Amino acid sequence: MLYAWYSGVPRFRMLHLRQKSRFNWKRHVRAGLTGSIVMLTGIIVGLVVVNLRWYTLFVTDLHWKIGLLMVPLLLFAIGSGLYMDRKKKKRKALPLAHGISNTVMIILAMIQAYTGIRIYIDHVYYIYFG
Repeated sequence: MLYAWYSGVPRFRMLHLRQKSRFNWKRHVRAGLTGSIVMLTGIIVGLVVVNLRWYTLFVTDLHWKIGLLMVPLLLFAIGSGLYMDRKKKKRKALPLAHGISNTVMIILAMIQAYTGIRIYIDHVYYIYFG
């Protein structure tokens, strides 16, 4: 996902800063779609594992809240990205919204990783190695 974001920066520079740069469209689409699907799968697997292991959902406070907040952002990333890929034309607003949404999602994913590590250390590691 970070690679997809990084590879989208040249497009932002071309569209909004009027700077010359090269944008590898196909690689960006492939990386973004793969990253988005992996993240959505991670959310689903996380919900299933927590339910199977702890017999409940939504007990990890900030971690689950961020995870569920990421779902509409991921769906927007996939939908807007596929739309722009299928219907190529000059546009500024949708790529900007796509980029801003994905930037927010990446920040949330970093917080998600931190809270996930904290949950592991606080709960799982303590139970087994306490």
